[in-house]
Amino acid sequence: MHAKDILIDGYGRVREEVHAAVEGLGPDGLNALPSPGTNSIAWLVWHLTRVQDDHVADAFGLDQVWAAQGWEKRFGLDLPRQDTGYGHGPAQVAKVRVDSADLLTGYYDAVHEQTLGALRSLTAGDLERVVDENWDPPVTLGVRLVSVLSDDLQHAGQAAYLRGLLQSTSA
Repeated sequence: MHAKDILIDGYGRVREEVHAAVEGLGPDGLNALPSPGTNSIAWLVWHLTRVQDDHVADAFGLDQVWAAQGWEKRFGLDLPRQDTGYGHGPAQVAKVRVDSADLLTGYYDAVHEQTLGALRSLTAGDLERVVDENWDPPVTLGVRLVSVLSDDLQHAGQAAYLRGLLQSTSA
């Protein structure tokens, strides 16, 4: 198995977890904050998708799906265009509200397709290419892709946990 196949499988698992975390939930469940200062399912999924979109597009020299495919307008958030959710406090988290799970999964699926297209083009040597010199040591494409994958899975897991928590308190 090639490294790109492992990455493709990993990102496929993120997609599965994103869908499982949001499907069937309405706006109340998606936007619920279990307590002050926490994140909603909508924010967690939007954020993990924005980071994947931002980082993969940057690493491969692609346009972000967020702006290029009109997702920014569909979400209509009162946030800066380039915002990915990194460093958000409670006030910014509260601005990420959605009316349907389809909006979240639609955006994630569009980013996922762009990610898969980029991953399918990879060679082993590509993974060594430096994509960010702001760190010591500089970040290679391979490290960046694994970092995004790890972050995505953590946030998808948080969304799944929150879904279970919300469903257990409403039962």
